[in-house]
Amino acid sequence: MDINDLANKIIAQDRRALARAITLVESGRADHREQATELVDLLRDRTDHQAIRIGLSGTPGVGKSTFIESFGMMLTGGKMAMQDLQTSSEHGLRVAVLAVDPSSARSGGSILGDKTRMDRLSREPRAFIRPSPSQTHLGGVARRTREAVALCEAAGFDVVLIETVGVGQSETVVAEISDLFILLLAPAGGDELQGVKRGIMEMADMILVNKADGDLKAAAMRTCSDYSGALRLLRKRPQDPDGFPKAVAVSALAEEGLAKAWEDMQSLTAWRREHGHFDTRRAAQAQYWFDQEVRQGLLAALDREPLKGTMALIGARVAAGDITPSLAAKEVLAQLHKA
Repeated sequence: MDINDLANKIIAQDRRALARAITLVESGRADHREQATELVDLLRDRTDHQAIRIGLSGTPGVGKSTFIESFGMMLTGGKMAMQDLQTSSEHGLRVAVLAVDPSSARSGGSILGDKTRMDRLSREPRAFIRPSPSQTHLGGVARRTREAVALCEAAGFDVVLIETVGVGQSETVVAEISDLFILLLAPAGGDELQGVKRGIMEMADMILVNKADGDLKAAAMRTCSDYSGALRLLRKRPQDPDGFPKAVAVSALAEEGLAKAWEDMQSLTAWRREHGHFDTRRAAQAQYWFDQEVRQGLLAALDREPLKGTMALIGARVAAGDITPSLAAKEVLAQLHKA
């Protein structure tokens, strides 16, 4: 594979080249990893385009895919003023969607059906949808989602939406990829008290209470009010202006409240850029992923010989009760240090 040629095609906004590049960075083969690292580094040197990265999380069934489709159609349709994003498009923004699909713990496979559920957005020429398997990676995103985001930025997309798998209270890795972390919640879910707990609520920049339409509208407004009160109990963060984080009621199905949510996202992004928090956050994220790469590299070393054989032998001793897990781990780490 000609990495220089692939990089040039991505910069020229070739969608097939972008899809090939994402497949490359998701590969676990050693030669592919070397090529992927070279490609991402090459694109970093050749482009300085910054998209707004928006991470979307929420429980299963809250309507993440429906929200992304309606929200994405609004952005690509140019229904909002776009001067804050400094895009040159006269018709709308270019939107990339990276949807992470849960993988089976037994077979390891994923359905990857997110693109099918976003029927309208998948046919939109200014949108790009890429589902990826989570594999064994925890935290709601795939291990290489960060590199896929960088590729989408290099391809000139104005907004990158990162849809996580349905996550729980403590899975907040998507916040280490995105500029804005949006939490979607359903009305009358019975978990309003979670708003005062530390965890995913504390990481959210905005809470969107979805399904605020029809018979659920009243319940959605009450839920939104409850979360607004809960957010006021959290300590104010230095990267937030007055009024943030906030809770907003939206309806992805009826396409109501989306424009207001987008306006708030632009306002928060502009404030962070002006006060230096935007670049500081990206720098901290880069350091976080450096740490993760080192940790993953150390774990990968345990799967290679001779440590792989050592792990099997000592693991058998642990299973037989000849040695405690703590002492066994200490012995393996000592051998890793020698290696």
